[in-house]
Amino acid sequence: MENESSLPPCGRKCKSGEDVELVARLSTPELELLPLPSRMSCCPEGLTCMLVFAIFAAVLGMFQFGYNTGVINAPRNIIQKFITDVYKARTGSDISEDFRDLLWSLIVSVFAIGGMVGGLIGGSIANKFGRKGGLLVNNILGIIGAALMGSSKISHSIEILVVGRFVIGVNCGINTALVPMYLSEIAPLTLRGGLGTVNQLGITIGLLLSQVLGIEAILGTAGGWPFLFGISVIPAVLQLLILPLCPESPRYLLISKQQESLAREALQKLRCSSLVEEDIEEMKAEDRAQQHEPETAFTEEFRIQPPPVEITICKLLKNRSLHLPLVIGVVMQLTQQLSGINAVLYYSTGLFMGAGLPENAAKFATIGVGLVMVIMTLISIPLMDRKGRRTLQLYGLGGMFIFSIFITITMLVKFLYQWLSYFSVASTLLFVVFYAMGPGPIPWMITAELFSQGPRPAAMSITVSVNWFANFVVGLVFPIMQRFFENYTFLVFTMFLAGFWTFTYKKIPETKNKTFEEISALFRRDEDTLNINGMNVLRNSLQPADLLFEENMQNKPSDQCEFQHRHHCRLRNMPGGPIVEGTPNHVEEAL
Repeated sequence: MENESSLPPCGRKCKSGEDVELVARLSTPELELLPLPSRMSCCPEGLTCMLVFAIFAAVLGMFQFGYNTGVINAPRNIIQKFITDVYKARTGSDISEDFRDLLWSLIVSVFAIGGMVGGLIGGSIANKFGRKGGLLVNNILGIIGAALMGSSKISHSIEILVVGRFVIGVNCGINTALVPMYLSEIAPLTLRGGLGTVNQLGITIGLLLSQVLGIEAILGTAGGWPFLFGISVIPAVLQLLILPLCPESPRYLLISKQQESLAREALQKLRCSSLVEEDIEEMKAEDRAQQHEPETAFTEEFRIQPPPVEITICKLLKNRSLHLPLVIGVVMQLTQQLSGINAVLYYSTGLFMGAGLPENAAKFATIGVGLVMVIMTLISIPLMDRKGRRTLQLYGLGGMFIFSIFITITMLVKFLYQWLSYFSVASTLLFVVFYAMGPGPIPWMITAELFSQGPRPAAMSITVSVNWFANFVVGLVFPIMQRFFENYTFLVFTMFLAGFWTFTYKKIPETKNKTFEEISALFRRDEDTLNINGMNVLRNSLQPADLLFEENMQNKPSDQCEFQHRHHCRLRNMPGGPIVEGTPNHVEEAL
């Protein structure tokens, strides 16, 4: 009688003509005995229902980031009036304009300060609670921050508004560290680029929604602005409800927690298939390579079951082999912030009015900027795995470089013709188009790709904190730059863009369709590797008294072999152990 077992986790049958029920009844060992065409997934590979659901649940965190980045812009005048009224009610005197502007700047900038704090602790949270677990815990901060901001008017407290902005900033900082990590670790290899772009899609949708809701006809009023801030509670609560239904990152479970059975179960749900051995083996290969990386190689007592490797920020900074990918990750985050896009997002209405547009037209043009970002991010999703990250980054930076010059030119000659103001708007929109093509989405995903499982959380903490710091600096410095450089302001960003394009061209590798282990191998120094029977192995992965048979490129006569072996090889003993004699190509017997 046949052994009955359930179909794969999704319960769907394969669309091909194979006998799905026969495959479904076989256990994994029995499947290994089948010919390759029969060992097939019982569901189509790629974008499964559970994977889409998990992506949606996680990206709510990036939506939160985008929404709270843009929500502060529209009600500026209304909140400044709120500050004036509260101050007068408390002191009985009018607030000075300088002090009011200082409090307004604090409300705006404290969000980025909270983001830096959240980014720094994001890696530790990812290691302690997991990717999914960390996101769930983080929503507590999201709910608290939204509640504080929404209740600031009824409590007549500027301090509550400032604290709420800081708390929601910490929440968003943690999200920017955890969400890209989670998406990169659950995505199939061939879809990793496109799914990584969904990070930016969540941000742009949040930005657009905050701009739309912030207009005077909806919530941009004296009575509506607390609700505008309080809406932040919705994505936090929604994520708390649906994320528990999603699996934890299989890589975290297998490599960080050494829980293979749970990792296999999570993969089966995500892939909608019982056949996940290829993914499991790829993770194990990454785990083995990670154990042999400098500063993480395990000792003899752990050779059978190595401990999970967790690298702190200090260890990451001391590890020379990880310096280049870390520098690349940091520079990629700077390309996002120092390209001038934040100047466009924060001050686009003022830029358009300065170019000659009426105030109402300038506000709608600002909403058009958000809409263009959403559309172009959607377009870039399929391109990311077809054209590659490096190619799109170069195109994006190059286009931004060109149109930053056009923006400067239109600012200088806007008084000549009325139609030049519309050319300025078109140049700004095309600047945003090229940003959404590459520099927008790629920095979020590429840091997670450049590092293996151990150093990935610490690397994300560092690079995300740099992103938030640059965000803070641009928001603080850009108004000063406008006063000092006037119409030449964007030429500063033009110079940054030229430098970033050059760095990308010379230093950044293509990560399309490469496993995490293959990407990590690109940064290993040649002097750290040795050839053992045709395999490249890291020198520090070998323990004392291990035999190393290093291939010679030329045939050596036996009388020239330093240990007088019959084979043309050299038997070398690692420093610190006794010389052990053995026969070449019989390493097992020698050990």
